[in-house]
Amino acid sequence: MRALLRTDDSLPLMIVRLALGIVMLPHGLQKTLGLFGGPGYSGTMAMFTSQGMPAALAFLIILGESAGSLGLIVGFLSRIAGFAISCIMLGAIAMVHLPNGFFMNWSGKQAGEGFEYHLLVIGMSLALLIAGGGKWSVDGAIAKKLRG
Repeated sequence: MRALLRTDDSLPLMIVRLALGIVMLPHGLQKTLGLFGGPGYSGTMAMFTSQGMPAALAFLIILGESAGSLGLIVGFLSRIAGFAISCIMLGAIAMVHLPNGFFMNWSGKQAGEGFEYHLLVIGMSLALLIAGGGKWSVDGAIAKKLRG
């Protein structure tokens, strides 16, 4: 448990953690609550499972984007959230975005969005997975308590 929560008082890690949590949270809220034009929990489950995805995996994606984002914002279980979001982004690249190429659809002329955004998210997630949540994280506070 100590290794999972271990982090230092790194300000750059805190910035990465907060930025990633804030950017991913609206995506999670689209999937859970239907905010920001999203389909909500039932619609997201129906969409994923209609494409052949197992319901358990669809649930984990919804949980990873919503609870994982909230966890990142407060710095709780930052490594687990980083791992989950990395996996979600790798899956999104493989299942949806790879055929559209690298670049986002800035001009509106591609069939869909590319995967450059996903690579940035993976990079941020891996930094947190490796080093922890940084300064002012719940993980850091718990780790300090465990050290006694």
